[in-house]
Amino acid sequence: MEAIAEGLWGLADHHERNGEISKTIKCLESICQSTITFFPIIEVKTRVRISTLLLKHTHNLTHAKSHLQRSLLLLNSIPSNTHLKCTAYSLLAHCYFLHGSIVPLKNLLHKAIDLTTTTATSSDCDLWTCNFTSQLANAFVTEGDYASSLATLETGFVYASRIPYAELQLFFATSILHVNLMQWHDPTAAENAVNKCDEVWNSIHQSKREGECLGLLFYNELLHVFYRLRICDYKNAAPHVDRLDAAMKAGMLKMQEKQQITNELDTVNKNLSRPNLPSRERTTLSSRYTRLQERLQSIDPSTSNGRESLEAAYFGNTKRALTDKLVLAPPPIDGEWLPKSAVYALVDLMVIVLGRPKGQFRDCTKRFHTGVNLIKAELERFGIIDGVKETDLRHSTIWMTGVYLMLLMHFYQNKVAVELTRSEFAEAQGALVQMRNWFLRFPTILQSCESMIEMLRGLYANSVGCYNEAAFHYIESAKLTESKSAQTLCQVYASVSYLCIGDPASSAQALDLIGPVYSMKDSVGGVREEASILFAYGLLLMRQQEIQDARNKLAIGLQIAHNHMGNLQLVSQYLTSLGSLALALHDTVQAREILRSSLTLAKKLCDIPTQIWVLSLLSALYQQLGDKGNEMENDEYRSKKIDELQRKLADARSSIHHIELQIERSRFQVEQQYNDIVAMRALEDQSMRVNLDIPESVGISGPQPNPSSSKLVELDTTRRRSKRLSFVN
Repeated sequence: MEAIAEGLWGLADHHERNGEISKTIKCLESICQSTITFFPIIEVKTRVRISTLLLKHTHNLTHAKSHLQRSLLLLNSIPSNTHLKCTAYSLLAHCYFLHGSIVPLKNLLHKAIDLTTTTATSSDCDLWTCNFTSQLANAFVTEGDYASSLATLETGFVYASRIPYAELQLFFATSILHVNLMQWHDPTAAENAVNKCDEVWNSIHQSKREGECLGLLFYNELLHVFYRLRICDYKNAAPHVDRLDAAMKAGMLKMQEKQQITNELDTVNKNLSRPNLPSRERTTLSSRYTRLQERLQSIDPSTSNGRESLEAAYFGNTKRALTDKLVLAPPPIDGEWLPKSAVYALVDLMVIVLGRPKGQFRDCTKRFHTGVNLIKAELERFGIIDGVKETDLRHSTIWMTGVYLMLLMHFYQNKVAVELTRSEFAEAQGALVQMRNWFLRFPTILQSCESMIEMLRGLYANSVGCYNEAAFHYIESAKLTESKSAQTLCQVYASVSYLCIGDPASSAQALDLIGPVYSMKDSVGGVREEASILFAYGLLLMRQQEIQDARNKLAIGLQIAHNHMGNLQLVSQYLTSLGSLALALHDTVQAREILRSSLTLAKKLCDIPTQIWVLSLLSALYQQLGDKGNEMENDEYRSKKIDELQRKLADARSSIHHIELQIERSRFQVEQQYNDIVAMRALEDQSMRVNLDIPESVGISGPQPNPSSSKLVELDTTRRRSKRLSFVN
């Protein structure tokens, strides 16, 4: 019987090498379906291999799960074979995860951990324990049980320390940091997790960090960026982004070199297969073939080590080989956080997030196109083309497609922010249209983006002077999120929109919004929230003609925005507000200095509304000084900017999407697509896992200035000024 099984296994190997997966599976299934009785161990090995092929090359979770469940039943009667049992447990756990069956997944993993911890201690058993511990922690995160996930990961770190294996310790340390960032319940715990990551990372030899630990390098550095953005420490986030960008570019060069060598190998191989090839030429080609293989192996040693990854099928992607993965841990874990393409897209996104506040728009635009094209190419590989909706997706692809869709929405979010910052309203509208379309096609997967979209609609409405509509969208955005930080910012944004309207009733509404938030500013968030609150509250005090108090609040906010956020647009608006107050107090020397600095920043950002605001104040300044020459020159330049702004606004308002998408006081109505409650719940469960928890990176745009105003010295001129706030990064 063993000889028959060996023969069928060999035939299956032959078909698999030729890419004939269907024939491979049929060969193996003939063993399971045979009337001849094979030894249980033969049937188990065969079923495990079938399930691996099904997971790797198909979406047939049902049959894969059935084979693995049968294998575990047979293994109960076999006393040893711990490795085979662990392999079956791990693959079945993947099946449960892809199916969204979290409760049976946790029960299975607890049994697997009991098996490895009660078996005789060995490094293999410790590695398997780490594997199951990691899977269990991931299951807890899926349910939103962060406390249990952290406790499980801490246990995994202890197991990794026993081996000892620094790379595996870092895997658990970074996972602990990731969960702390996701829940953000205890900033001190997050800081301790960051320090632990640094400690373990520094214990790894330099030569390994960019070689064997490349996946951990990306994971660790990205989590550090997320942490720095969370606490608004943009200055210290920049070095991490620089290291990520350098590693990505080096990886892309390596991929190009590998592809070039592979193409040369194919050419040499074809020449070697020619009939009647002269002996001397064959020797030369064979020698060249060997050298090329050695070069390929030196670039990527894993190309010839023959390792197979259990998780190659984890994302249902048949095209991704082991060498295309950014692995985080050694076998049997051998997993990755995200596919390489998603990680590279994230690096581009982080460059945009840090570059936008500094006015680096050219690089931001380049990174936007690179990242979006990369994401759309991956989505096409999952079958997401025009017309495909989330109800058309296979269950096993929901999680991974959700990751790419969330990344895509973050790119468009930053695109909207960039275009509004530089007064390209039509371009911002186009990006919002894209976000609307993707959201309507995948409403459950992108459910957490609805609040973001409403906030961006508010930004757009505020930019084009529709302040009531802007306030409506901000308030709707606050209703759609559970984030206290986001709710606070929405209230601040709405209060600014009401202040821009300028009538007493609107000012009262602004006070109702900003007053409670200001009284709690020390407990609602970090420096981003504090800077935005102080700005809005300072504007309110200006309206109430409390000049000195307004100057104090705005001065404090300016210091925060300058020292911690590095947001040139917000700094420019702070300076303009303070310049207005200095002018109202007839401190012309300070007003001139402040306003010139503000104008320089606004020009760098191509922020036309703020430029017009500053130019209006400068005209009033020159009028106070009796400087007719500078006043006339300044007014002429201001008129050109007003004409330019009006052209851009006219382009945006002429679009058919203007009223429907941005101005209407209603949320997007999602078509009811679900009749199957079970399917709906499954999608909702998966949607919990696709929130990448990238810190928010949007700002707020303000009103167009009133072109007829020549004197903007009065303290109630907020209705005629640009209040475009970019509170983040």
